[in-house]
Amino acid sequence: MSSPTIVTRALTPVGRLFGLGIDVVKATFKPPFQIREYIEQTWFVTKVSALPTALFTIPFGATIALLLSDLTRQFGAQSQTGAGSVLAIVQQAAPIVTALLISGAGGSAVCADLGARTIREEIAAMEVLGISPIQRLVVPRVLAMVTTAIVLNGLATVVGVGGGYFFNVIVQGGTPGAYIASFSSIAQVSDILVSEFKAALFGFSAGIVAAYRGLNPPPGPKGVGDAVNQSVVISFVLVFMINLVLTAVYLELVPPKGF
Repeated sequence: MSSPTIVTRALTPVGRLFGLGIDVVKATFKPPFQIREYIEQTWFVTKVSALPTALFTIPFGATIALLLSDLTRQFGAQSQTGAGSVLAIVQQAAPIVTALLISGAGGSAVCADLGARTIREEIAAMEVLGISPIQRLVVPRVLAMVTTAIVLNGLATVVGVGGGYFFNVIVQGGTPGAYIASFSSIAQVSDILVSEFKAALFGFSAGIVAAYRGLNPPPGPKGVGDAVNQSVVISFVLVFMINLVLTAVYLELVPPKGF
């Protein structure tokens, strides 16, 4: 039997990752649902991610507002600063910031927890007893990250828009009415919906990656630490790839307001 090629070795983890995602979706609708575990994990992920998300979004939104204000001033379109900055925050900045914090804070904790259980052979013991670790442990954690991502995306949107408004109107002397009117003239409900959809998908992806690396860590305690680092890096890359695809599809399918 021939040894696996480099391509096979590279694609095997990808296939297993997608397989875990499908198993999680299937197990979500199978009783019993671990409601207590879900609530505890949701509270934990929210607790470790909420404040960093808010603090990280303030300078993010302010930077976007400052750059767009300077750019629109060069083209004589200062009245459109609010539209550009708010849409950039709602569609791009808020879900990405949420995903990065969810992956870094919540995902690393999930991966470390499952990795520690794996090397202590708790996962193997559950399987011997006929208990599905995916249904018992993975599903509540993944759904908790999805729920938290949706909630924190709303928080990041409000904080980011507020930060952009402050720096554009207060710091740079912009007009409050023009800032708000320009956004309301081109914004759509679909902008909010696609932002929340992105956040949910990012949270699901980060949860699946964290669970996969936690269930398949290298041997030993050091392996768990390596798995945590790998899960964060993989989640970051996956988030930006998914965001590129979703943004391209959204811009093609949803026409701008007024068209």
